Amino acid sequence: MLYIVPTPIGNLQDITLRALEVLKQVDLILAEDTRTSSKLLNHYQISRPLTTYHQHNEHQIVPHLTSQLLEGKTMAMISDAGTPGISDAAFLLVRECIKQGIKVECLPGATAFVPALVNSGLPMTRFTFEGFLPPKKGRQTMLKKLAEEDRTMIIYESPHRLLKTLQEFVQYFGADRLCSVSRELSKMYEENAHGTLQELVTHFQQKDVKGEIVIVLAGKEVIKGNSRDESGE
Repeated sequence: MLYIVPTPIGNLQDITLRALEVLKQVDLILAEDTRTSSKLLNHYQISRPLTTYHQHNEHQIVPHLTSQLLEGKTMAMISDAGTPGISDAAFLLVRECIKQGIKVECLPGATAFVPALVNSGLPMTRFTFEGFLPPKKGRQTMLKKLAEEDRTMIIYESPHRLLKTLQEFVQYFGADRLCSVSRELSKMYEENAHGTLQELVTHFQQKDVKGEIVIVLAGKEVIKGNSRDESGE
């Protein structure tokens, strides 16, 4: 049995009772970074065997893990923050478990893009999650494609690249495209900045940006002050 267990994106209290029970009972916990995960586990006095599972080693260890699961071991996969598989490793192991008839159960829980989307004030009935954009190869092609997207777009970004990305968005989407930038979600210094792309460029030029970033960008049909709903009214 493999459990996919979401962990808090900032505030350690944002974890479900069920997630804690699963983590206390499994034979092995798979963690993106054992040092980061140990802080959460120690906070809740959970002491279970812990091993690393991330995008750099998943190809090598998936066969070993699936063989243990077939023998009857139970495992829980966690990431540094949020739900494993959302811009984090998980896909390969989940796919292999399904192929081999191993039960996989994904618990509901924290995911950064959901509160960022709801907080954006942009249409939520249809949206596309793009994760991290390509840093170099394919980036221009992707930006041109997204410039024609009608749905609300959700994009992850690192703090040191935020300003450059917003400036690129001005170039490809236009200075007046509506946008929301959320950072430090669920933490003491949470910020949700709203406005046009040009307004947000100006805002973040004047401050030192820290924390994980979620950008929510309006589709091309959304007009400032008059966001169309799905009926087009």
